[in-house]
Amino acid sequence: MSRVFNFSAGPAILPEEVLQQAREEMLDWRGSGMSVMEMSHRGKEFMSIAEQAESDLRALLQIPDNYKVMFLQGGASSQFAMVPMNLTRENTKVDYINTGSWSKKAIAEAKRFATVNLVASTEETRFTTTPGQSELNLDPGAAYVHYTPNETIQGVEFPYVPETADVPLVADFSSTILSRPLDVSKYGIIYAGAQKNIGPAGLTIAIVREDLIGNAVENTPAMFQYATHSENASMYNTPPTYGWYLAGLVFKWLQQKGGLAGMAMINRRKAEALYKAIDDSGFYANPVSPDSRSWMNVPFTLNDAGLDGKFIEEAGAAGLKTLKGHRSVGGMRASIYNAMPEEGVQVLIDFMAEFERVNG
Repeated sequence: MSRVFNFSAGPAILPEEVLQQAREEMLDWRGSGMSVMEMSHRGKEFMSIAEQAESDLRALLQIPDNYKVMFLQGGASSQFAMVPMNLTRENTKVDYINTGSWSKKAIAEAKRFATVNLVASTEETRFTTTPGQSELNLDPGAAYVHYTPNETIQGVEFPYVPETADVPLVADFSSTILSRPLDVSKYGIIYAGAQKNIGPAGLTIAIVREDLIGNAVENTPAMFQYATHSENASMYNTPPTYGWYLAGLVFKWLQQKGGLAGMAMINRRKAEALYKAIDDSGFYANPVSPDSRSWMNVPFTLNDAGLDGKFIEEAGAAGLKTLKGHRSVGGMRASIYNAMPEEGVQVLIDFMAEFERVNG
């Protein structure tokens, strides 16, 4: 059976080369006689895997030495709670920017622990744009500022990094991390669920500036303290070892692709080609303001919503899978993460043109 082009928003497509290598090493990792998923997380074999993966991630993102990298569990959703738990012991005022579904979830969780100041919200525009820097009602006395650089569901992406002066900037990079170069030094905390651009579901990466570690709110459980994981090199409990291993293979694959600068060129081409096909058509439409369009998640609608089901069915038969839009938005959504080849985007574009010719 041939592989399809999988446009799922997550869990998402993985590089075929990575999957092939994992298959080859499944029963015996480099002469160890064990599968990686059978290894002790404290054994020398897995420790070498873990250390190499962190080293490669640090190199890809050029992570400064005063940041800790943690390989955790719980998804980005657990970070919605961990961030305020770890940053509000002395100051419970926090700033949040609301630009979509994941921002809203982060805000709701933060309200359990802190007083949330809504810096800006684009809900009135149905999350089809991002607020400009001048529109941010920032509190200089806030413990931190939180935002979601890319909203997976709405397909909205910040075209800039918010300036927050001396207030730490915290970002949920789940759906855009590793898609292009990133200046980590502008952030206090970066976190990301793995299942879009890093690896399989079950792994979460947190990159935390050292001065923000060790100040958790009183009675915060050990597993929810960054200090716990930092002091134990992410080995306080059994980590998601196989996900960590696969992430390491993805990091190597990215290096072979020219690093994040090389990946950015590919991703820009994919996004521009797909948006051009949509914009040049009278049959398809994208609701997002052009200056806030996501490189990773491209929602689009048909001018006749009654054709949505037919589009999904025929696309699937053509090997183009998981294109149905999120239930809160409708229409279609093509997630074109790092592992989606340019060929896959072109096949989608060609299918869209033919579907419009027959049904337009």
